[in-house]
Amino acid sequence: MDIRVFHKKEGGIVQLIDKEKMQEWPVELPLIFIEYIREKQLQKYEDTNVRKEISNYLDEILKDVAIPRLISVLEGNDTNEIISSLQRIEELSKKNVEMTRPISSYLKNLLKNNDKRIVKLAQNISNNFDKADRKKELAKKRKIMREKENLFLEGKISGEEYAKARKEYLTLKE
Repeated sequence: MDIRVFHKKEGGIVQLIDKEKMQEWPVELPLIFIEYIREKQLQKYEDTNVRKEISNYLDEILKDVAIPRLISVLEGNDTNEIISSLQRIEELSKKNVEMTRPISSYLKNLLKNNDKRIVKLAQNISNNFDKADRKKELAKKRKIMREKENLFLEGKISGEEYAKARKEYLTLKE
């Protein structure tokens, strides 16, 4: 069977491709599929049971298909296949770094590889993770800074407290 069917309470169905069929896909596609369904589709389903079943199925795909296939390629001996996969993963990480997060732990081994092209690609992906993490941290600090600014303008905190928070924010921003 090439599809997996989920039945809604009101009688409708949701069809997703079967995980066995995904074995034929390029190595990074199951990750893209999982992330797309989680980010763009899952919330559209009003039936919470269907949502939960689909979420569990996506976890199953990640555990049974996406990660093992990716690992087999990244830990394999075919340099061209590794480079090809890393190039596609690098492009993905530029567009949506969260889609490629599952491979972060495997990048450490690739950074020790003898092939400079593999090391460069792994480093680029790793840098994209670092940039995304830094962006998240900066967004958190920006939110805190706005709150401190409002408190300062309302006279609820001193100028010293505001200056300290501003200094921390600017230090992180640089």
